[in-house]
This record gives sequence, structure tokens and C-alpha cells, in this order.
Amino acid sequence: MLKHNLNLDFSVRLTINAGQLAWIPAPPPRVWRKQFEREHPERGRATSLVRYQAGSGYDTHTHPLGEEILVLEGVFSDEHGDYPAGTYLRNPPGSTHTPYSERGCILFVKLDHFHPADDRRVVILPDEMPWTRKEEGHSIAVLHQHENEITALVRWPQGQCQCIHQRWGGEEILILEGRLADEQGEYPNHTWIRSPHLSDHTFTAEDGTLVFFKAGHLPVPG
Repeated sequence: MLKHNLNLDFSVRLTINAGQLAWIPAPPPRVWRKQFEREHPERGRATSLVRYQAGSGYDTHTHPLGEEILVLEGVFSDEHGDYPAGTYLRNPPGSTHTPYSERGCILFVKLDHFHPADDRRVVILPDEMPWTRKEEGHSIAVLHQHENEITALVRWPQGQCQCIHQRWGGEEILILEGRLADEQGEYPNHTWIRSPHLSDHTFTAEDGTLVFFKAGHLPVPG
């Protein structure tokens, strides 16, 4: 059963290993979810892994405050095109589409969390990722920026340490490859970590590690 009011206290740190969550059936046949946060069963803010079995899909629908997608496996499609693994998508507030997958896919999806003025559609295919190598040794591909919010892919080599830092507006990470560690533990592939406004920590890459990274998008107290 899909839960609601799930993990919406943004003042606390959350660490969820997706490998320990069960796939939950979504309303369309042969579509499944692993929930990280959710406001209402079928509307409002949500963050999930979504698995489409081959030949499955959703009816045409609208996302009032946008939809953000990273294709993790397979090929995801809608009436605008086909998006292979590694594609990053942003469908702006009020946009409508009819998503499906002919061969099956797994997605990381965030729903209805955009600022209303963040109205640019973004599609970045795997071979278009704007990778930049930094002097410190890691590489970053900035996917989107709006006001204080930044979204990126970050690749750290094994053993590289990200110095202690604080993030205005919080930080969210999904580990896509490898493992991370900080003062509070070790985190395997497909762990989702949400850190609140101005919390601090130091990450170390236990292996060569690729993460999906967001910062500046969580509520700021007061």
C-alpha cells in the first residue's frame, strides 16, 4: 500500500537503503515503486524509485509542480521521445505527458517539488552530460540550476574526501555506483541520504563513487 505523509520532516537527516525496501505496486498494472518521501498517495511531493515492467505505462497526466527523472536502467519513453539509462529529465510545472516503457526501466523520480517559476524543460542524454574535472580530482556534471538550487552528477575517485561542509537549503544524494562513508556510517549503492538545512558532514568515497546530488532545495526554517 502506498503511504502518505512519509518522511516530510525536513529538519531531520534521513538515510534509506533502497535495497532494503520492497517494491510496492502502483495504480497502473506492472508499475512498481520504492518510496523515500511522499505527501499524498497519488499527488503532491514524492521521491521514489519507479520500475516499469516491459509494456507498462501511465495514462496522460499533469504534474502541477513538475517532475524530475534520472533513468537508472532500461529505456523510458513518452510522446516526446525515448530516454536510455543515464538520461536526466525535467518536466516543468503544469506539463503533461503519457509515460511508458516498451522494454522496461527503473527510474529515480521526484514529483511536485519545483519552484513555480522553474519552468524550463530539460533533457540531457548520456552522451551529452556536461562533465567537468575539478582540480581536487572529482568530476561534476551540472544538470540544472534555479535560484539557490543545484542538481548535478558527481563522481569521486576511491579514497577522495569531501571536506566538512554545510549546505544552505539542505542536501540530497542518491548513490548510483560505489559506496560512501561519513561520521555516521557507510552507505552502499542506491542509498538515499537527505540532510537538512545547514547540517554538516564529511563524505569519503569508499570505492570509485557516482552520485546524483541536489542542494539548496529543502525548506529553510523561519
